[in-house]
Amino acid sequence: MSDAYRAAPTPLRDDHVTDAGGAFVRPPSRFRNWVTADGRPGPQGQGGFRAEPGRYHLYAALICPWAQRTLILRQLKQLQDVVSVSIVLPQRGPQGWEFGAMRGCSPDVVNGERYLRDVYLRAEPHYDGRVTVPVLWDRERATIVNNESADIVRMLNSAFDAYTPVATDFYPPALRAGIDAVNDMVYEQLNNGVYRAGLARSQTAYEHAYDAVFSALDGLEARLASQRYLVGTTITEADWRLFPTLVRFDAVYHTLFKCNARRLVDYPNLWAYTRELYQWPGIAATVDLEHIKLGYWRSGERNPNGIVPKGPELDLCRAHGRDRLPAGDTADPRSS
Repeated sequence: MSDAYRAAPTPLRDDHVTDAGGAFVRPPSRFRNWVTADGRPGPQGQGGFRAEPGRYHLYAALICPWAQRTLILRQLKQLQDVVSVSIVLPQRGPQGWEFGAMRGCSPDVVNGERYLRDVYLRAEPHYDGRVTVPVLWDRERATIVNNESADIVRMLNSAFDAYTPVATDFYPPALRAGIDAVNDMVYEQLNNGVYRAGLARSQTAYEHAYDAVFSALDGLEARLASQRYLVGTTITEADWRLFPTLVRFDAVYHTLFKCNARRLVDYPNLWAYTRELYQWPGIAATVDLEHIKLGYWRSGERNPNGIVPKGPELDLCRAHGRDRLPAGDTADPRSS
């Protein structure tokens, strides 16, 4: 790393921000450019980021539900040879996310850095914001394209279609209104809701978030009793954005984040649905419960002794039985 980068200010860790009422607030992502098929600007940001094989690199963490979304789309669209990836260690240290030798991790093969913070500094030498995953890096322009998982999911879904045999669109135009509505609810009440419960600094803020989490789970349980997926018979982006929260629920959020009214396994439809999604080709490779439990339970602030629970035992490979409900063309052919 050059002296110019070493002299730059140290970025903040991914610290937790709360408002005056003690409610957790997630700051917005800073880098919001888009990779597009022809290099034109996306919904926001500047242009010039044309989809090309080998040009882009994804920095991710197996612990992180936001990063897992992007790893899932990379698998579903068979982009492993198009977009390369580096996986950081599950625990953040004083310098934040770090690359290291552990099963499931991989080095920074693009920039050769030890810490993700220094990748951010390569993109913006005076960066002083949060250092988060996922990050989509452009080798050609030597910069971060985007560090917002929802954006990266959309890019992986469609921008690289010329370089993959997978034609499936997980955000099809005919279903976008329904997908967006589900995404908004799931993000507010579940994806971010569990964090709002677990990181709240007042009883009122915690209880408000807690109630929202279980209101959402109860509603999704009822929805999935009569339809295969969140927006009907076709699996979509909405399902894959929910899945990372569900697969972490019993191992982390139920106890560590105090979302303990019910476990995921107490919801028959949601538990079967989670197993179905886990069993899709390639998806199990994005789920690493060892990384997940180490990263959360040894975070220090919420579990100062660093003791990692041995359980729970989750049989994600057990038959799901969801094939009793009608599914569209994108249903997993291995349904059981």
